Amino acid sequence: MLVEIWADIACPWCYIGKRRFEGALARFEQRERVEVAWRSFELDPAAPRTHGVSMNALLARKYGMPESQAAALNEHVTAEAAKEGLEYHLEFARPGNTFDAHRLTHLAASQRLRTVALERLMRAYFTEGAEIGDHATLARLVAEVGVDAGAARAVLAGDAYAADVRADERRARALGVSGVPFFALDARYGVSGAQPSEALLDALRRAWESREGIAASSGGVATRAPGS
Repeated sequence: MLVEIWADIACPWCYIGKRRFEGALARFEQRERVEVAWRSFELDPAAPRTHGVSMNALLARKYGMPESQAAALNEHVTAEAAKEGLEYHLEFARPGNTFDAHRLTHLAASQRLRTVALERLMRAYFTEGAEIGDHATLARLVAEVGVDAGAARAVLAGDAYAADVRADERRARALGVSGVPFFALDARYGVSGAQPSEALLDALRRAWESREGIAASSGGVATRAPGS
């Protein structure tokens, strides 16, 4: 079974969703027969390489709310992340454009390192306050998990893998994906959002059992994927 996961590196719920899915997959009886493919998605394709503002200020500006309310929302997501063993420091996060970071995950995929590269980039952004749009920072981070540093710098200096990122985004649109994380199981069933591990495990089991075409649906979990 193929599980495709659309996520953005700067999406706090995507990192949480990643952990919850990993927990579900570890308990799934057919896990050895599951292929996981990460797909690129940009929540803000028009974002500058660096915003130069805090995440609280950016969130407040985006949704037209007081910065204190934005801070409370970020405190909530930080608490949810902690439940999954993730340490968020959103007060230090440096928002920016994630397109180049996504390009590097495709480079990492060519070296069978995409999952570890994605993990490293997310941890750097949410925990360490790394500048996600800075080329030198990006090259250093992926090199830490084994991606060839020279190849990373070469990718960032040109437009390599840009078409791959755009292809992932076009596929997301074709499936009707408008938010992430989004999990597509065998391109027939979809799970939207950072569902609890139990719900994701249930989705895996239902999708596996219904591979012959009988859809199983429960509360938005393991429902037929939009556009399929």
